Amino acid sequence: MQVLLLWLVFFLPPEAGAGEIISGIESKPHSRPYMAYLEITTDQSYVANCGGFLISEEFVVTAAHCKGRKITVILGAHDIKQEESTWQKLKVKEQFVHPKYNSLTNVNDIMLLKLQTKAKLNHAVGTVPLPTKSTFIQPGKVCRATGWGRRGVNKPGSDTLREVKLRLMKAKACNHFKFYDHNLQICVGNPRKKRSAYKGDSGGPLLCAGVAQGIVSYGRTDAKPPGVFTRLSPYVPWINKILKHK
Repeated sequence: MQVLLLWLVFFLPPEAGAGEIISGIESKPHSRPYMAYLEITTDQSYVANCGGFLISEEFVVTAAHCKGRKITVILGAHDIKQEESTWQKLKVKEQFVHPKYNSLTNVNDIMLLKLQTKAKLNHAVGTVPLPTKSTFIQPGKVCRATGWGRRGVNKPGSDTLREVKLRLMKAKACNHFKFYDHNLQICVGNPRKKRSAYKGDSGGPLLCAGVAQGIVSYGRTDAKPPGVFTRLSPYVPWINKILKHK
């Protein structure tokens, strides 16, 4: 069973774009003001895309596997192909990959991006709250993933932001992922449904009652749920330390 890191947009033909979430709906424009669209130049000089989310005027959270040689963040976007006056296109000054990130197991798949200039907060650009370090979001809850990822395994799709409701599953539903760790990750998506995040959604948030509880990390190549999200609460002390000292 192949595992797919959900950002590999650079393997797609240019016309495929970033596409959209599978079986989701288009978000109301600017209803998710914390969403960030990442344009990444990789170390191999590919161009890739990821999602992310704004947690302060200076910092965006995303997945560690979205790291690159150069990253530009677009805030205030809805249709990523149609620039609006709400856009803020900001360069990333520094990338903080979690020190224990393992690209082979995908554990600790979290990264902070420090922006070169502070974001201007307004109706279209805002921050999203993080959980407390003691929060342990439980299976059974229904949360939302948002992103510009593809809407199907072989489909291109629209370039607008989309969102999908996904149920949090018990750890055993993700046991087929060899390195799944329920303390550090969340198993997301009912296997009986076709809803999931997919290519291009990586780094985007999992929102539960308005709080970012997870980060899109990886899933199966056929997009069959559940997928694996990084659990945010264990990393809150690390995030706060960087926000305070950097």
